[in-house]
Amino acid sequence: MLRAVIAVAACAQVTIAFSPLGAAPSLRRANAPALSAQGKQRSGLKLGNKKSALRAVVESAAAPAKEKKMGRGVLKARPIGVGHAAPQSKITNSDMEKIVETTGEWIQTRTGIENRYALKGKETLRDIAIAAGKAAIADAGIKAEDIDLVIVATSSPDDMFGDAPSVASGIGVPKTAFAFDLTAACSGFLFATVTASQFLNNGGHKTALVVGADALTRWVDWSDRNTCVLFGDGAGAMVLTSTETADEGGILGFEMHSDGNGYCNLQLPYQQADRAVGPEHHVLEGDYEPISMNGKEVYKFATREVPDVIEEALANAGLTTADVDHLLLHQANIRIMEIVAQRLGIPMEKVIHNLEEYGNTSAGSIPLALSEAVASGRIKKGDVIACAGFGAGLSWGSTVMRWG
Repeated sequence: MLRAVIAVAACAQVTIAFSPLGAAPSLRRANAPALSAQGKQRSGLKLGNKKSALRAVVESAAAPAKEKKMGRGVLKARPIGVGHAAPQSKITNSDMEKIVETTGEWIQTRTGIENRYALKGKETLRDIAIAAGKAAIADAGIKAEDIDLVIVATSSPDDMFGDAPSVASGIGVPKTAFAFDLTAACSGFLFATVTASQFLNNGGHKTALVVGADALTRWVDWSDRNTCVLFGDGAGAMVLTSTETADEGGILGFEMHSDGNGYCNLQLPYQQADRAVGPEHHVLEGDYEPISMNGKEVYKFATREVPDVIEEALANAGLTTADVDHLLLHQANIRIMEIVAQRLGIPMEKVIHNLEEYGNTSAGSIPLALSEAVASGRIKKGDVIACAGFGAGLSWGSTVMRWG
């Protein structure tokens, strides 16, 4: 009880701030097959310096080995196709300089982001979710009629009642399938992947389409440089198919967590208003406030919890970091990626990222980066990918998958 009271009190005092993380070197595109010389230098991690690197090694050595948990290992499901889509309108860091008091260098050095895309005009989230889904189905070499489950992970649907059925219909998925939305913000795609894989694992369904799509540019305060520079709109999708045996399974292990005591650190809260209805009654109506974020707390949360949950998922898969071919994290901040990789002992050469081009697309970020890496040939059939999502809730989780 005391812990909860302290957490709520802390939430009441939250101010919006972004972690001052120091300068970030030049970044490579996610679909580049190899790092440039400049990118290789970055794996030395300036911000950590020798003390930070030593601390990470000591923490890793002192941490007890993760125990394998029953029921969280291999699932009889494997990923076979991926696709992505983004709006046409690009907003560069130079453009952001005309919108808020900032500089492109300030944004890039603190986040790694250089561009982001935003829906405009008659474009909808449904449009890019459908486009990503169709691309994933084509990549998998199947037909929409083969899909019998669709999950759309989103926190910014076009329809508050849910977008998944209309997305499924727009793709051409038959009505014999079922579709639903899953809301878990930046952890959404990862949670949806595990959920779909459970349906496939139990034998009741054969082929699933998991879509991660968000349009958070709708919900930012465009006068707040700490948040509006971070977010972009985008969608990614992945097709999973059931397997006959666990040995054929491609979802090798997973782990997921949440802690509502930290909900106040990253929110898109309801803004209520009182309305009189008739002479005797009042009801609540309203809208949603812009996204608010305590950047320092989110940074500390991510760099503390994400390495642990990845190690938990690896333990559940019976693997170690030495077995990982690629590390794919939610595309929130390049510094978070560097610290997580450092604490896991995974070189930056194995880290997939494209946030420099798309920004933080929430539930869309992991499948969007995955899609570009597969399309470029960087990720090949049989590669082991350690994925982690983290964000509002607070929620976080990891899945270890074998591609193809």
